[in-house]
Amino acid sequence: MSISSPVPETKQGQHYQNFIGGAWRDSRGGETFVSTNPARTSDVIGYYQKSTAADIEDAIEAAAQAQRGWATTPAPERGEILLRTAAILERRKEELAALMTREMGKILRETRGDVQIAIDVARYMAGEGRRAEGETVPSALPNKFCMTIRHPLGIVGIITPWNFPMAIPAWKTLPALLAGNTVILKPASDTPLLALKLAECLQEAGLPAGVLNVLTGPGGSLGDAITSHPRVSMISLTGSTEVGRRVAEICGRDLRRCALELGGKNAVVVLEDADLDLAVASVTSGAFGTTGQRCTATSRVIVQRSAQEAFTERLVAAAEKLQIGDGLNPQVDMGPLVNAGRVNAVHEYTEIGKREGAHLVMGGHPLREREYHEGAFYQPTIFTGVAPTMRIAREEVFGPFVSIVPVDTYEEAISVVNSSDYGLSTAVFTENSRLTFRAMREIESGLIYFNAPTTGSEIHLPFGGMKASGNGHRELGAHAVKEFSETKTIYVSYPPR
Repeated sequence: MSISSPVPETKQGQHYQNFIGGAWRDSRGGETFVSTNPARTSDVIGYYQKSTAADIEDAIEAAAQAQRGWATTPAPERGEILLRTAAILERRKEELAALMTREMGKILRETRGDVQIAIDVARYMAGEGRRAEGETVPSALPNKFCMTIRHPLGIVGIITPWNFPMAIPAWKTLPALLAGNTVILKPASDTPLLALKLAECLQEAGLPAGVLNVLTGPGGSLGDAITSHPRVSMISLTGSTEVGRRVAEICGRDLRRCALELGGKNAVVVLEDADLDLAVASVTSGAFGTTGQRCTATSRVIVQRSAQEAFTERLVAAAEKLQIGDGLNPQVDMGPLVNAGRVNAVHEYTEIGKREGAHLVMGGHPLREREYHEGAFYQPTIFTGVAPTMRIAREEVFGPFVSIVPVDTYEEAISVVNSSDYGLSTAVFTENSRLTFRAMREIESGLIYFNAPTTGSEIHLPFGGMKASGNGHRELGAHAVKEFSETKTIYVSYPPR
């Protein structure tokens, strides 16, 4: 097993290593896998370690050795490391954004935002290091003092997706570290580089060896091994509902805590009194931003029939204006899907929509022209005349794909929203304050927006979904530190002698 430090500069076809015990190491198995630019597959981003069970054991041992010392480090001191990390990320923001665009495909404006989320989370969590760790409450008995304190869980396994390669690893890892845990981070194989860069920034900020360990490799074998490891106290996963069910099943066998942030079939409700220009701009952003590859992306538009024709015409016109291409080009509005497999998956839903009898009004094809032939590009796709029971109205597509569902009334719109198995993000466009306050109570969704897109969460507020979109845990905000710690209730009696 070779060890090298520091990490070499990024270049075409760079060889990257795992980060274990504060050192950069090759996998014990000696195998690597390749990651390429989804806009131009001849652009090799790098070769990454195809980690094995032996690498997991190395990471677990390093994390276990570091955990006690890290847990006894005062929380404000842990926060200072995160604050220094924020400054390093900010200094390297443009470099990291460009790397992310090459690795994942989304446009520079979005990758800058992805890195900025990590910066903001690092700053916010640094401040949490100086907040009270529990509460004091009065006792019902005399001469007795009652309080709660927080206690680290131990080793936390974190499994992250490819669509937010820096933001999601940061908003899971940083609160876990602030709470006094050590971490094993397994990023998605399509986008492993930015997680390694996050580790590099934390190391530069002074994070002790072994507190964070990053392993790259296949999600199936590595994910199962980390999830079932007896020395791992918690799993935090962002991924598909199918994978979430498997993780929950494995964790349930050992009563291991798991926090699951899963899929969505997010709806926008457009009522007849809505500002249609605002609704169209928001749906265009929510549906086609990040090429539709967000768990909060707009997938359904539930529109009152009286506004349907005008809304659809304006949405098609807005989508037709989108410039598609390499995200490094500042003129581009929408980049590629993350890989060719996703192109096939999205196109299959186009064929399903046609078979189900929905009306395709725009898109519906991969882009194969000369300027696109090396990339995973797909047209913005819009279906109308979609019934709530159709598969394209119920299943997560995860691409630039919108189903427009007509309804007659507000009550029917809310019924269609809540008919989904998912409950992550919903937006409502209306000028009616009575209906606004009714919708707050009646919509079954963890995130609700009014006159704004289904995307755009803020890092100081809790993030998460209901039903098949999660298992009740919340990320971001002050809730995040609580999710990564145990509560101890303390009773102190001081009776008179």
